[in-house]
Amino acid sequence: MSIRMRLTLWYSGVLTVMLVLFGIGLYFFLYVYVYDDIGDALKAQADSVSTRIQLRPSLTLEGNLSLDLVLGNRDALANTGTLYQVVNLRSGRINKSAYLAQTDITLPAITEKRKQLLMKSQYFFETVQIDNRQFLVYNTAIFALQNNQRTMIGVLQAAMSTEQLERFFQSLRVILGFTALVTILLAASLGWFLARKALRPIDQVIKAAGQIEKGTDLGKRIYYEGPQDEIGRLTSTINSMLGRIQTAYTELEEAYRAQRRFVSDASHELRTPLTTIRGNVDLLEKMWRQKAANEKDSNKEQMELSLEAMRDIAGEAERMSRLVNDLLSLARADAGFQMTKEEIELKPLVEDVIRKAQLLPHAAEWISGDISVLEGIRVYGNKDYLQQLMFIIVENAFKYTDQGYVRLDALKSNGQIGIRIEDTGIGMDKEEVPFIFERFYRADPSRGKKSGTGLGLSIAKWIIDEHQGSIEVASRKGEGTTFIIWLPVYRQDSICDS
Repeated sequence: MSIRMRLTLWYSGVLTVMLVLFGIGLYFFLYVYVYDDIGDALKAQADSVSTRIQLRPSLTLEGNLSLDLVLGNRDALANTGTLYQVVNLRSGRINKSAYLAQTDITLPAITEKRKQLLMKSQYFFETVQIDNRQFLVYNTAIFALQNNQRTMIGVLQAAMSTEQLERFFQSLRVILGFTALVTILLAASLGWFLARKALRPIDQVIKAAGQIEKGTDLGKRIYYEGPQDEIGRLTSTINSMLGRIQTAYTELEEAYRAQRRFVSDASHELRTPLTTIRGNVDLLEKMWRQKAANEKDSNKEQMELSLEAMRDIAGEAERMSRLVNDLLSLARADAGFQMTKEEIELKPLVEDVIRKAQLLPHAAEWISGDISVLEGIRVYGNKDYLQQLMFIIVENAFKYTDQGYVRLDALKSNGQIGIRIEDTGIGMDKEEVPFIFERFYRADPSRGKKSGTGLGLSIAKWIIDEHQGSIEVASRKGEGTTFIIWLPVYRQDSICDS
């Protein structure tokens, strides 16, 4: 997830929490404030009505005298929109206001629980549902002195419909939710735009760094016009760092160039004296052999020792020549040498390698496997270097295989052709395989007993890279090694069976 997206989400999340908290707080504040205000108005009206409640004597059916609680001035109470009724707790009679009497609304009955509440606090509010309509009901006790004791004789109930208020608060919830949603979407869009604008210099930094990474010109710098804020300081720091990297890279490249020149020049200079040494040693060996054949038996032993010394000199000179030639090849590779390439038919080239490989010194059996998949296969490359690549791996296989076999065959997979060279030699540990293409690397001390420069596989790696191919290696200690040279198929000729 990008920084721009994270910033937008964080900003939108914080805004959402703030809007939700603000909306909930505003809603409950208005809810409590409005209902408290309505409750106070209802209480004031009811208290005013309670002062006009009259006690009227009346005869019961049994001929007894009782006192009724009667609302006074009914006409004055008819148009207020408030419902009133007085409940006589002794007789159970209910006296309703004119407005209430005209409706079929029944206010809550005075239960024992309500009586207990009135005895404790003299009045209380409650919200009730009557005929699927919500009402706020104010209950207040009516007291009278009887036998010098203050006794609750009745209850005045005042009710007001809150249906319109509930619709108002329902609309308020919808408005707050819709407003919050629209605000969050607008804020997220604005936040995305602002984050994009604020992070645009970073995109420029990434783009410039990518161009520097892909290119060879370290002199490029990141162009930035803006305040010296965090991004401005970051850009300045990166430009300074690039300057130091350019300086270090230039010095390193110069040293590397000098090293390549030295290796190349030294290789060229060493080839001539080594060739001369080898030629002279061969001439001396021939002369000593002729002289040894004519000498008496007493001097033959001394002659043989001299011949052995010259053979050692010749062997070391030959090894040095191989090392110089390998160093010269790698120096050309480091210098960016471009080998000439052309379309090559692969099967005749591999057959030539198989034929010449029989002439190499080897103790293991040389097996030519199935190479029929090479029929009609053409690759794009350099014939001499491809042969050198195969000979390097075949010679290595012969060198480290004292018994068993070395086999060459071919396979095809996913538009690539593979030359597989398998041996039953000493093998390697899997930890050593990634390093075998490094220069002068010898996998283990036992390999040092075999003559070699440690540069052959480095040259092989350079050759295969130049041909856009790859080398696959599988090896097990004491069991052998398998190399597969993968080359991309350039073209395949159609073959018609006669």
